[in-house]
Amino acid sequence: MLAGSASLGLLGALAACGDDDSEASGTDGVAGTLRLGHFPNLTHATALVGIQNGLFTKALGSQTKLETKQFNAGPAAIEQIFAEGLDATYIGPNPTVNAFAKSKGEVIRVIAGAASGGVAFVVKKGITEANLKGKKIGTPQLGNTQDVALRYWLKEKGLTATKDGGGDVKIQPQENAQILEKFTAGQLDGAWVPEPWVSRLVSAGGEILIDERDLWPDKRFVITNLIVRTEFLKKYPKTVKALLQGHVDANDSIKSDAAGAQKAVSEQIGKLTGKPLKLDVITKAWPTLEFLNDPIASSLTTGAKHAEEIGLLDKVDLNGLYDLKLLNEVLAAKGETAVTQP
Repeated sequence: MLAGSASLGLLGALAACGDDDSEASGTDGVAGTLRLGHFPNLTHATALVGIQNGLFTKALGSQTKLETKQFNAGPAAIEQIFAEGLDATYIGPNPTVNAFAKSKGEVIRVIAGAASGGVAFVVKKGITEANLKGKKIGTPQLGNTQDVALRYWLKEKGLTATKDGGGDVKIQPQENAQILEKFTAGQLDGAWVPEPWVSRLVSAGGEILIDERDLWPDKRFVITNLIVRTEFLKKYPKTVKALLQGHVDANDSIKSDAAGAQKAVSEQIGKLTGKPLKLDVITKAWPTLEFLNDPIASSLTTGAKHAEEIGLLDKVDLNGLYDLKLLNEVLAAKGETAVTQP
């Protein structure tokens, strides 16, 4: 399993004592409440647009109340999934794999993809691959998707980075907002982060050393997918299908009206963080992202192997992780192309 959070060892116990009160009013496959997690990142634009424009609420209808919760990185959201404080969440691939492995394939299912791209390694000007030794580099959280990507890339370059911040390169996991503050103050030399933090670091004087798209076939890799608690999926399939209706509608909205989607993302991030993200930052970052329903399962499998190779994941069988049946029903009803079940 990933070593992203010491509290993960408590997850099995937490799952046994979760609070299902919010679901109590659900009948006939419909939950009274859906608790949905997401991050205030551009890589979660599907969620941000769906929430801001009321697409999830509309799809869920009057029988199901939508509650949303924001997180900085995947491991924290996974803790809430295991504690039954969340029913579904937008999340990166590595925490997804960790949750599946920790629960021996029982607790979660991937029900859709959401985004590809939108991640980069930003450094101070003058820093290159050749002079990374001794540098302090930030990631959003130990064991999260960007943290694993950085550690694997460093390993490929022959550089060491230990979990406690030692080695050739000193990795310092912390919240994205803190990364920006410390980078601006000269306390960090760089960071491997998702948008909009890439653009914010560049605006603070950084430059992109690695665009992660360049490390993947066809420049495509899953950065965000949508997962649901397996128990919730079994008890409330109609609610999950409604969630997926809102999800597909959000992605369609993003594709048909990029300017409107960018405005919605800016406003929703403003509600979540107290400061709207400037539209020029979003516009600059937007071309690095692709919003899609396909979870790009092959890249998740590759990412899991990377985590194994750097010692952050035990070998795991990912059979059964994906359940795309309801997604394909939604796509069929809209006349859109089905996603291949891995």
